[in-house]
Amino acid sequence: MGLNITRSVKQMVAEANEHVEEISISDARELVGRDDVLFIDIRDIRELAKSGRISGARHVPRGMLEMWIDPDTSYHREFFAEDRKFIFYCAGAWRSALAAKTAQDMGLSPVAHLEGGINAWIDAGGPIDPPKDT
Repeated sequence: MGLNITRSVKQMVAEANEHVEEISISDARELVGRDDVLFIDIRDIRELAKSGRISGARHVPRGMLEMWIDPDTSYHREFFAEDRKFIFYCAGAWRSALAAKTAQDMGLSPVAHLEGGINAWIDAGGPIDPPKDT
């Protein structure tokens, strides 16, 4: 029969970007280290091991995002209950657009995602916490 895709990933990302703030690298750089902002890295653990993460960012595996946000699950992480702005990012801003839209739909606010992802961040010389030795 074959696969019949009714909405492509590109369409889903475009729709997410219509509803979620996309923050520029230059604006995001000014927010690093602020107590009222938390960067959320949703990349795979292998990606973090390769390139590190934005200074001070929390790693939230994309597959656990909804459970970590929801206070009614045993997986909830308290940092999602803090009064902060949450800026999601991935490698190139597709997964983070979808994750930020999901978080926003769940009631997390305010949320944004990083334009261009960590690849653009690194290219612009943004501060990075290097990978930890395992």
